[in-house]
Amino acid sequence: MKNNFEVYREQIEKHLKTALPEKSANFQVLYDAMRYSLYAGGKRIRPTLMQLSFEAVGGEGEIVPYLCAIEMIHTYSLIHDDLPAMDDDDLRRGKPTNHKVFGEATAILAGDALLNEAFTWMLQDALEHDDMRRVQAAHVLAEASGSEGMIGGQILDMQSENKVITLEELQNIHIHKTGALIAAAVKMGAILGGGSPEEVMALTFYGKYLGQVFQIVDDVLDKTSTDEELGKPVKSDVKNNKNTYLSFYDVETCYKIAEELTAKAIKCLERVQGDTQLLEELATSLVHRKN
Repeated sequence: MKNNFEVYREQIEKHLKTALPEKSANFQVLYDAMRYSLYAGGKRIRPTLMQLSFEAVGGEGEIVPYLCAIEMIHTYSLIHDDLPAMDDDDLRRGKPTNHKVFGEATAILAGDALLNEAFTWMLQDALEHDDMRRVQAAHVLAEASGSEGMIGGQILDMQSENKVITLEELQNIHIHKTGALIAAAVKMGAILGGGSPEEVMALTFYGKYLGQVFQIVDDVLDKTSTDEELGKPVKSDVKNNKNTYLSFYDVETCYKIAEELTAKAIKCLERVQGDTQLLEELATSLVHRKN
């Protein structure tokens, strides 16, 4: 029997298959490269969080363009993150990285195209519905993925390589690099679902705590997992001389901190009027994930 999250993941996969329809043959190689990474699988945690948040505040109807958009943004960031100028990785989601298959230039442009496609989808939907909540959701994603969000976190991460930094500096990197997009997913769902200001704020903090948990566990898995289980090269943090939570804590302490942050995230859900059971279960599952 499939668990609830597998059902959500499968629905999101179906939506993504419609997100990049056939286009002009002139751009075939570009769309092949975009599809290669977008359809490579993955946990689809960000769109799942958005959908669960949407439902928890009583949202009705579909928010497909926004579910697809956040996964496009996430995928573009992975394509660029794997490039030789960044982490220089050969494996992603168990497959050769985009630049290994299509070349570095095409990979860069495929990432750029996914970024733009994401906003095309959302803004087209907002225009069709003449709905400011949809515009607001797109704006949340723009900020979270921009220069003072995910991209800002990336530059801080690169600047910290081969340096000794403080724990506060490390947390600031990951609040932006990883946490911003996860928090945005939950906030967007709450906005699109018509949540009250209190519910939007509570779910945003829930997402921020989850972003920290996700990165702590990521750091642990990079040290303790295998390429096959993780779907990407392990020990890449060591290879790139990156600071991680394991630069400050041992594995056991990292998991203890992750559990404490998860408890704080779940506490935030008490301020949401609807059913938050699946949000609670997903938060708990992130601590014990294997990839």
